[in-house]
Amino acid sequence: GFAPHPLPDMKIEVGGSRRLLSLPVGSLSGALKGLEDDLVAQGFELSDRAGFSLGCRHLALSATGPDDYLEVYGRVLDAAKKPVILHWLGSMFDPALAGYWGSRSIPEASETVLGLIESKKDKVAGIKISLLDKDHEVSFRRRLPAGVRLFTGDDFNYADLIAGDEHGHSDALLGAFAAVPRFASAAFAKLDRGDVAGFRRILEPTVSLSRLIFEAPTQYYKVGVAWLSYLTGWQSHFRMLAGFESGRSLVHLADLFEAANSIGLFPDPQLSAARAAAYFRVQGL
Repeated sequence: GFAPHPLPDMKIEVGGSRRLLSLPVGSLSGALKGLEDDLVAQGFELSDRAGFSLGCRHLALSATGPDDYLEVYGRVLDAAKKPVILHWLGSMFDPALAGYWGSRSIPEASETVLGLIESKKDKVAGIKISLLDKDHEVSFRRRLPAGVRLFTGDDFNYADLIAGDEHGHSDALLGAFAAVPRFASAAFAKLDRGDVAGFRRILEPTVSLSRLIFEAPTQYYKVGVAWLSYLTGWQSHFRMLAGFESGRSLVHLADLFEAANSIGLFPDPQLSAARAAAYFRVQGL
């Protein structure tokens, strides 16, 4: 069957990219130190957890080509005492990471990271790919060395990618499930029992909502997650740091409410409708 493997126990830290912003651009040694420090900050060497290495903005600014990525990541992996999960985060999520792995061409960048993984396969537990490109992910997945897992970050096509095909599947590790946790939990219970049709029946209706949450400009997807959390009653307000909630239009928020309601997302529809109406009223609607 296509039931997912158990997710390795891991702790995810975002600190690497953030911490490196103060270092001088052009310093590969600074990028290397930051990536290593990030794994240490996770308690990586002191636990049984797999380390999770997020994309590094400083490296994206400092690297002059694929060789710089191979050098930095090669040294990080050589120093790691346990396997690491890499992350390829597309520029639609973070424009500062455009050209990651040394090229703006996805096929060329793919060759670089696949070469890295092949050369360090004993140190790579897997890679999460967040490029919103189903065909690319499937092709990439089929080329991974045995034992290296593909974790999908494709918030547009996750149902198909997780269900998989005769050649394999992607494991789930994506932000879309923050908006639809009840659906995800029930769907994976089906998949754990080998019921792929049941998995699809529960999860596929959420994909259209996820595509709306993550539509361009994709970096504002967290606004949709926060909005739905507020409407569902999981949080008491719809405010984000630095007014980030203003990144989406009122029309977008209304569309999210309608799409979420159409799939039965809200456990208390009256509460959700009242909160949406009150918010739009304050905005003059």
